[in-house]
This record gives sequence, C-alpha cells and structure tokens, in this order.
Amino acid sequence: MNAQRPLRVACMMIGMIALLTGLWAGLLRLGWPWPPLRSTLPGHHGPLMVSGFLGTLIGLERAVELGSRWTYVTPLSTAVGVLAFLIGGPGSMGPLCMTVGSLGFVASDSAIIDRQPTLVTMTMGLGKLAWLVGNSLWLIGWPIYQVVWWWAGFLVLTIAGERLELSREPRTTHGTEAAFLGVTGVFVCGLVVTTISLDIGVRVMGVGMLSLALWLLRHDLVHHTISREGQPRFIAICLLSGALWLAVSGALGLLAGGVMVGPSYDAVLHALFLGFVVSMLFGHAPLILPSILNQPVPFQRRFYIHLALLHLSLLLRLVGDLALWWPGRQWGGLLNAMAFLVFLVNTGYAIRTNTSLT
Repeated sequence: MNAQRPLRVACMMIGMIALLTGLWAGLLRLGWPWPPLRSTLPGHHGPLMVSGFLGTLIGLERAVELGSRWTYVTPLSTAVGVLAFLIGGPGSMGPLCMTVGSLGFVASDSAIIDRQPTLVTMTMGLGKLAWLVGNSLWLIGWPIYQVVWWWAGFLVLTIAGERLELSREPRTTHGTEAAFLGVTGVFVCGLVVTTISLDIGVRVMGVGMLSLALWLLRHDLVHHTISREGQPRFIAICLLSGALWLAVSGALGLLAGGVMVGPSYDAVLHALFLGFVVSMLFGHAPLILPSILNQPVPFQRRFYIHLALLHLSLLLRLVGDLALWWPGRQWGGLLNAMAFLVFLVNTGYAIRTNTSLT
C-alpha cells in the first residue's frame, strides 16, 4: 500500500487539476470573458469533469479497494488523458487514454462479477461498460451530445448499484429487487436506443431516471439514518436531495427529448451531473477520501455550506435555462463552480483540523 501511495497522490492531484480546469472550461462555455488557457479547453468541459475528475476518483477508489497494482490502469490512464488535453498532443490522445482507462475498469468489474454474480455487481459492471462504450464512440468521432448519455449511464448505474448494495436489509424482498431491475432496465434500454434515435432514447432514459429516483426515495437506507445526528444525517440529506434532482432531470429529459444544444440541454444534463451525481459525491466524500488519501475526513457542520450552495446555484441555473434568462444561467454556473471550491476548502480544513488534533 505504501509503495502505491505516490501513484495515488499523483493521480489524485491530476484529478483535482481536471476538476479545476473543467470548471474553468464550463464557465467559458457560459460566456464568462476569461482567458481560455488553451483554445480547445471549452470543448473539453464534459470529458474533463466526467472522465478526468470523476473517472479518476472512482477508479482510485476501486484500485485502493482491490489492492492489485494492475487496477491502477484506470486512474493512471485517465490522468494521462487529462494531461493530453491540457498540455497538447495528438487529437486522439485524450480520448484514447480515457478509453483505455474505462477498459481497465470493465476488466476489474468483470473479475468481480465472475466471483460474485449479483444484481449489485452486474449493475455496477453495466455502468463501467457504458463508460467504455461512450469513450469508444467518442474516440471514433461521435459528437459529445450523443456520447454524453453513455457517460451519464456510467455514473447513474454505478451510483444505483452502490445504493442497492448499501440499502439491502434482512427484510429486503424479491419485489424490491425486481422493481430495481425493472427501472434500471428501462434506463439501459433508453441508453441503447440513443444510438439509433437520440430523441426517443433520451425520453425513455427520462422515464428510467424518474422511476429510479422514486425507487431511491422509497427504498434507500437513508430513511433510517436521516433522524440521526452528524454525518449520517448529512449523508442522508445529500442522497435524498440527489434523488430529487435525478427526478427533475428525468422529467426534463422526457419532455425535451434529444436536444443537442441550448438551455434545455444544459438543464437536463446539469440537473443530472450536478444535482444527482455531485450531491452523491458530497455525501460519499467523507467515506471515499480517507481510503484514497489515507487521512480521515471527520464530519463538520460547515459541510452543509457547500451542499446548500450547490442546490441553490443549480436552482438559479435551471430557472435561467427554462426562463431563457441568461444572467441567471451565467451566475448559477459561476456559483456551481464556487460550490466545488467551498467543498475542497471545507474538506481540506476538516483534514487539517483532525491532523492538528492528533
């Protein structure tokens, strides 16, 4: 483990660079008149955030969990892909590295499924396969407005599988798992259909996201922890609010269909990636980061600041999108980025405070 620490730290640092540059790229896309750093940076907002930041972070978590050196191929490949975007190189270098990273993830999940062929492992494995498909389509030249739904599939199915695993109880019924299988099946069907008809596929995915949100709100274990104090309540609020944003994204996707640009496209994707995925990230961070950083992240009440800022700024952004109110969309996006920065500051402060006390 100690021999792998420098690699973990290096990948984590590059993942943070991907986050910061991805946020900068997103703000440039919203029209903030700031230096572009690189002319191609705005077009790499999605890849930097999904594969560069989240892919590296989730890949590190899995590599640390499994403990095998070869599993580091995922975070290492995505980290190299980030550097290819930022430093420059052949145009296909970044997509190729991201594809290799997702292939490594599929390989590690395949080994897990072979040992434990359960609904949980297969759902999470489907998520990694969706990431690989999306990156592969991107590598051969498909536009981001099409492959982004496969990236969404990666995150939605991975999170859904984790929540199913954590929500299992002795009284869990076959009906509960059958319902989960049904709603994720609708989502996956819609995902596959996007390759044939983007409009129909996104609408079917919208039904799947709405249904999955209802499943989470009904069956997730957090209903039993929200009454507790401290970290359990914070995590529960993160996960329940994330499920509500998943429902919002699903409803918007069902109504808007396969839009390729514009306010509706922005609203559907950011309700999903920011509202659902980042809420889950904020909730899980105190549990994930200690294994990666080898440092505890004790809960502090200040964590509610970045969570509240995320939700309020996203609400402002979506109002701007749906009302065609450009300042609301711009300022909502800027405050979205601020929520990430406050999250990093609060997390760093919690780690530093704990270290000074020990």
